Amino acid sequence: MPKIVDHDERRREVLAAARRVIVRDGIDAATTRAIAKEAGYSNGVLAHYFADKDEILLSALRQSHQRIRARLTGKVEGVTGLAALRELLLDNLPLDAERTQESRLEVSFWSRSLASDRLAEVQRAEADELRAAVRDLLARARAAGELRTDDNLDDLTEHLLALVDGLSLHLLLYPGRLTRVDLERLMLQTLDRL
Repeated sequence: MPKIVDHDERRREVLAAARRVIVRDGIDAATTRAIAKEAGYSNGVLAHYFADKDEILLSALRQSHQRIRARLTGKVEGVTGLAALRELLLDNLPLDAERTQESRLEVSFWSRSLASDRLAEVQRAEADELRAAVRDLLARARAAGELRTDDNLDDLTEHLLALVDGLSLHLLLYPGRLTRVDLERLMLQTLDRL
């Protein structure tokens, strides 16, 4: 009797293996051979599910974004204004092992996205979605009278997103200089000033 294969599960396993390779060894080391080995499959199995390495990488990035979005949705459910903004921004910082891996994965894609239109398109769409969410929460906070500042909301949005990216990158690159506690403190100080 032929073996029944759960194709969706196998795809998820390959994408999980790709994420592990990228986070552990870097995106340049994420060859189809390395991903197949990590997943415990042959290169042929990967070829059955993905057209090429770029499709695997793109799918891994999209899957990571979907997991983050699902987690965030749960965290901000029933929360509005600055409280929701606080949850959203803190969730985008590498404050625990899971989010550190997500940040490492995301940052790994940045340089590759500069040379790949397909990856850049996904990165930009996701960044636009995050930017829109931050901007919307700021507008809601202002409408609720929670903001003390009358600064331009688009400018505030860019400042907050730049702070998330900068703090995340600094923790990943300079772990002796900043701690996770420092990141949370700096973000909360910034939000308190609003």
